Amino acid sequence: MEPETEITQIDPARKKKILKQRAALYAKAPKKEEDRGIETDGLEFLLTDEKYIIDATFVVEVIPLKELTPLPCSPSFILGIINVRGKILSVVNLKPILNLPEKGITNLNRVIILKREDIELGILVDEILGKVSVFPEQLKTNIPTIKGEQKEYLVGITPERSIVFNIEKFLASSAIIVNEEV
Repeated sequence: MEPETEITQIDPARKKKILKQRAALYAKAPKKEEDRGIETDGLEFLLTDEKYIIDATFVVEVIPLKELTPLPCSPSFILGIINVRGKILSVVNLKPILNLPEKGITNLNRVIILKREDIELGILVDEILGKVSVFPEQLKTNIPTIKGEQKEYLVGITPERSIVFNIEKFLASSAIIVNEEV
């Protein structure tokens, strides 16, 4: 006969109670860090000294700024045009729109090519920081220091202090359409 283990020597009612307690402990779902909600992919970049994020679904590509051709008689936020593999695209400077100071153009500047339906253009940024995950439920949206056009295009601020820019609303805006004849 085999030696009896501790659990088999216990009263059957007590044994059942112990096994139920163990089962209840193991049945609990593991604790998560926190429920952050739905994740959205974004592209983080610098404008002046502030970090901004745009929705990555509108990003076609990122290229270095080369051979920018200025456009006379265009609004201050239109820097000029560039040739990207035979396609002529406008390059927009978000700094005047967001009331940010100019820093000058360096070799770190990049152009993010964006596309929404039939609109394709580039935005000039100071530096690309990389791909990030954005959780809309975690954004701080009531920011009293943001006013005017800034507020119109900003979604909120992440816990890491990056500003989420509503690029879809910006691309849909009639303010970026230049339809003037000189």
